[in-house]
Amino acid sequence: MASDTDLSRAEEVAAFIARTPLAQEIGMRCEVMGDEMTAIVPFQEKLIGNVAIRALHGGMIGAFLELTAQAQVFLVADHLSHPPRPINLTIDYLRQGHAKDLYARATITKMGRRMCSVQAEAWQDERSKPVTTLLAHFMVGGD
Repeated sequence: MASDTDLSRAEEVAAFIARTPLAQEIGMRCEVMGDEMTAIVPFQEKLIGNVAIRALHGGMIGAFLELTAQAQVFLVADHLSHPPRPINLTIDYLRQGHAKDLYARATITKMGRRMCSVQAEAWQDERSKPVTTLLAHFMVGGD
């Protein structure tokens, strides 16, 4: 059974996704269980970047990973007054994103008072074969 804290954190993630226009445009949703979250982008034709090989647009995949990382920060951080602000992002495109659903998970490797480090990966059929990975640092405190 989920605790009130789990529910409020999941609700914060859902609210973040709901108020983010890009997340809405790509149809992103998150499934939260405790402090774990899986982000999902259901396949849509408008997400194709290369029609010749029917590959997902790389910019959409990168943005999806950034949003996944930010949502994970919302999930585990004490209540934030504003969304995590990116300091830097490194995105590695490892495989072609095919015309099918895309999944992602993020892991916070270090959470400080002012910044956090996050790793994320997106996959399609097998989590052990990521399509794209991300390493990011976000400002989470101080103004």
